[in-house]
Amino acid sequence: MARLKLKKLEEYLQCVDGFEKPKILLEQYPTPPHIAACVTHHIQSQHDDIEGRLVADLGCGCGMLSIGSTLLGAQLTVGFELDEAAADIFRGNVVEMELPNVDCVRADVLQLVGSKWDNAFDTVVMNPPFGTKRNAGMDMRFLEVATHLATGAVYSLHKTSTRSYIEKKSKEWGAQSSVVAELRYNIEASYKFHKQQSKDIEVDFWRFDVTSI
Repeated sequence: MARLKLKKLEEYLQCVDGFEKPKILLEQYPTPPHIAACVTHHIQSQHDDIEGRLVADLGCGCGMLSIGSTLLGAQLTVGFELDEAAADIFRGNVVEMELPNVDCVRADVLQLVGSKWDNAFDTVVMNPPFGTKRNAGMDMRFLEVATHLATGAVYSLHKTSTRSYIEKKSKEWGAQSSVVAELRYNIEASYKFHKQQSKDIEVDFWRFDVTSI
């Protein structure tokens, strides 16, 4: 059971400020409020993996998924973000919305394994870089880190075209995986090289049970 209805959660998330000057090398695209609301609401209402839990958000950007988790009753939400400007916007959103028990740690997600954050969270939720341009394979590197930080489940968004590869890798890691939903991820034109106002990308919403790892 979720403490907020999906529609109300989306209304709150529409108030979250996004990137002022997105950086293409970091693949900074905001998670749309509708998708963020659907993802976090499903995690709580169907799996009870947010309320009262310790939640991490890897590559949290301006905090959309972190704030969604907090609004749904996470005991503590910690977002990890490399970019200082994004982390500042994240913290500004938290202050503006007067949210407790949520923080943003400026850190390189790829350096978290072997740190104090290993096995520190019940749940990890993330919308990682899809691994385009110069970041090939970045989404899988984020996912592997997530399996080290979570003791319960990892929820993540990935291009549908990578589904068979993700299934293979999750088996190698010993994680039970399933595609929760197939989504249409709408990316608005954010950079000069974008020739279209927006583009839909087929995306899978995954759940990874890491309790047996």
